[in-house]
Parts: sequence; C-alpha cells; structure tokens
Amino acid sequence: MRSHLLNDLTAEHYRRSVTEGVERVAAKLATTDRPFTGVTADALAPRIDAIDLDRPLGDTGAVLDELEDVYLRDAIYFHHPRYLAHLNCPVVIPAVLGEAVLSAVNSSLDTWDQSAGGTLIERRLIDWTTARIGLGPAADGVFTSGGTQSNLQALLLAREEAKPGRAGWEEGATLAGLRVFASEASHFSVQKSAKLLGLGQDAVVSIPVDHDKRMQTVALARELERCRRDGLVPMAVVATAGTTDFGSIDPLPEIAELCEQFGAWLHVDAAYGCGLLASLRYRDRILGIERADSVTVDYHKSFFQPVSSSAVLVRDASTLRHATYHAEYLNPRRTVTERIPNQVDKSLQTTRRFDALKLWMTLRVMGADGIGELFDEVCDLAQEGWQLLAADPRFDVVVRPSLSTLVFRYIPAAVTDPAEIDRANLYARGALFASGDAVVAGTKVGGRHYLKFTLLNPETRTDDIAAVLDLIAGHAEQYLGESLDRAS
Repeated sequence: MRSHLLNDLTAEHYRRSVTEGVERVAAKLATTDRPFTGVTADALAPRIDAIDLDRPLGDTGAVLDELEDVYLRDAIYFHHPRYLAHLNCPVVIPAVLGEAVLSAVNSSLDTWDQSAGGTLIERRLIDWTTARIGLGPAADGVFTSGGTQSNLQALLLAREEAKPGRAGWEEGATLAGLRVFASEASHFSVQKSAKLLGLGQDAVVSIPVDHDKRMQTVALARELERCRRDGLVPMAVVATAGTTDFGSIDPLPEIAELCEQFGAWLHVDAAYGCGLLASLRYRDRILGIERADSVTVDYHKSFFQPVSSSAVLVRDASTLRHATYHAEYLNPRRTVTERIPNQVDKSLQTTRRFDALKLWMTLRVMGADGIGELFDEVCDLAQEGWQLLAADPRFDVVVRPSLSTLVFRYIPAAVTDPAEIDRANLYARGALFASGDAVVAGTKVGGRHYLKFTLLNPETRTDDIAAVLDLIAGHAEQYLGESLDRAS
C-alpha cells in the first residue's frame, strides 16, 4: 500500500494517475452537450449504494470507469452556457492548475512551519485585495472557506468590539442588547451568524428594500434611532454588495454615514459583487466599500476560482485579535514577539488549505484586468437578458440588474390566478431540470414563485437566454394545458 503514498519513490505513479484523471475530465468537458443529464436521486442512489467500499478495485483506470458511472456522467457542469442557476462560475485554467499543486503539496496554512511561502503568498493577496477595496494601510484579513464563514467572523469581531467599554454600551448591558441591521434581501448567513454568536432571535433587524431591492436608508436610520432610544446597542450594519437573489447593491456611502453617526460596525458582504474590484467599467457601483470596517469577498463566485476561495478583510488589523487563541503546540505567545507569521492567529479555522494559490496563479497568468473583463462580460450579458425579458409579454421581470442576476416569471395570457401561475413556474423549472437542457434557479418575491438566471459564464450568449426562455414558456404552457384538461 506504500506505493500509493505520494513521495519521491512514487512520483511517476503520481504523474500517470493524475494525467489519466485529467484526460478523463478533459474528454468529458469536450463532449458535454448539456449542463445535466436529468438523472433523479432515486435512479442514482442505488448505483452508489451498491458499491462495496471494503473491496477496492486497486486500479486507477477501473476506479475512473466507476466514477464515470456514479459521478462524471451525471454531474452538473457549470461550464455549460445553459447552466444559469446559482452563484457557481466556470473556473479558469490557471486556478485549476493551482488546485492541483496545492492538493499535492498539501500545505496547511495555519502556521509558518507548515506553509512558509504559502503564508507569505496568502498575506500578499490579502494586501492586494484590501488595497483594491481601499481599506487603508492598517488593513488585514485571512482566507476562509466561503462567504458564510467570512460573515460569521466579521460579526464576531463586531460583537467583541461592541462589548463593555465601547461607546453606547450601558452599565449592565448584555449580549441580548446587541442589534445587527441587514436588509430583507441579505444573505441568510447573517441570521445564522447571530444565532451562533449567542445574540438571540431578535438580534437581527430586517430593513425593507426599495423597488431595486436595495436597503432603504431612511428605514435604516429610523431603526438605528429606535435602537438607541430603547437603550440597545447598534452592533453592526450588514450592507450587501450583490444580494444572492437579485444582485442588488445597497447604497454604501449613505449606510457608511449612518454607521459613523450611530457608532455601528459596517460590514459589507461583497461575496458576489467583489468581481467589481477587478472590473474595467463598473467599479463605481461599489463606491463606499472603502469605508467598511470589514468586507466579505468570494473569489469563487466572481473571480472564476474553484471552490473554495473566500476571504474576510478588516480595516483595522488589531480587531483580528478577537479570533486569536494561543496553543503551546501550535502558536505559543512567544511566536508573536519572534515575529513568526502564523495565519491561525487570524482565523476561525486551524488546519486550512492553501486556497490562495489558485488566485495567485490566476493573477500571475491572466492579471486582474483579465478577471475584470470576464466579469464585465457577464454584467453586460445580464443587461441584454433584461432587455429580452422586458420586451417579452410572456414574462414579468423584477428589477434591472446591477450585476448579473435576472429574476422573472412566466405570466400566461389567459390565466389570472396567482397560485396557478406559481404552480406553472415551479413546474417549468422542475421539468427543465429533469430534461437536462438547462438549469435555472428559483426564489420568492412578495410571496410568489419566481425564476432566476445567475449569469456567471462569459460563454453564455443572448441566444442561450432566449432559447431557455422559450423552453420555460413551453413547459409552463404544457402544465397549464394539462391542468385545464384535468379540470374539465
């Protein structure tokens, strides 16, 4: 079994095995003609359940044959131009190369004596990102597993900064008196983080959004004033630069002003909108982000990186001390005075992958402008898609996109019952997924069911959007026709 350990003696075995795997995937990518096969869980589960994991096949080729049957054939391929569903991007080749390197070397980014150059590369990328945001010379941050973890850590720092001794904290106040303000279109991880941080169910105050699904600053000001009047502490405001459902961007400059006025920590969740940091044409859409106390970025959304690749950035590096714990076996206190750069001092994680290498490889091969050009293309595509929807009487489109998301629903000419229209749209989404011809997402707007395109593939064209809209309308009409037949 030692022949399977990656080392100097098995380098040639490693080369052959990985090459064989890469060739299989490359062949699959080259021949995939739709984003999904339409396989059901009921059909796929028995094939996987039948595999005896205690009886290895022993041969890489045989395992890859088996993998074709249980995974590769039925995987959902984000690179296909008619995958239009969630915030999943096709990935760039330099990042995939970085993934192969980091997996083989297997550095752990918690301490210097496990990562060396990896630590410095991650720190350099953090500095690069904070400079792009404009957080200032005292900024810092750390890579995370994704936006949910980044938001959790940011709110942890905000909570600790809001504890006794901070302005607005009254004698005898408890964590139950802390409040977090976020728009009703913000990510669910805000509520989840509040629960994990022990803040109580009432901690998150939902702020209504305007017609463009942006936080209403007048309502935010009113709630902040009420918070202060009730003797509570405005711990943080979470502004979103790219909401999951709509891609909407909250009015960051106005929110920053209110945070300064009320002494609240400003966190900007730019997990989606961070691609604008590299944009050649649309960077001004996130003006005000430079005034944040913390920022979430997901490179694996709009920087075209493989999962996972995310970071939390802070204006003041000293606030990261709230995530620090010293263990004698790992990062004893003496390493601080010895100026040993241990990334675990900043992170909620201990063992952590060298995910930063993927972004490093991307920047060194393509450059930031190359990333920005790709993201600008999908933003332009969304505008073209919006024009198609706005001109098509079969559909109701919710808002003009700020990024690359379109939310809409099919509206039949002869049906007025909203519940029946809901069912038609749900059916159309399900039937489209089952066919494998395209994959779209869904959400609710005003309690009604809508469909969603999240456009993150520069290879998608307006012709693809038009074709998928026709497919949706066809499935919805089929449902309504069958429904009419059943009713008669």
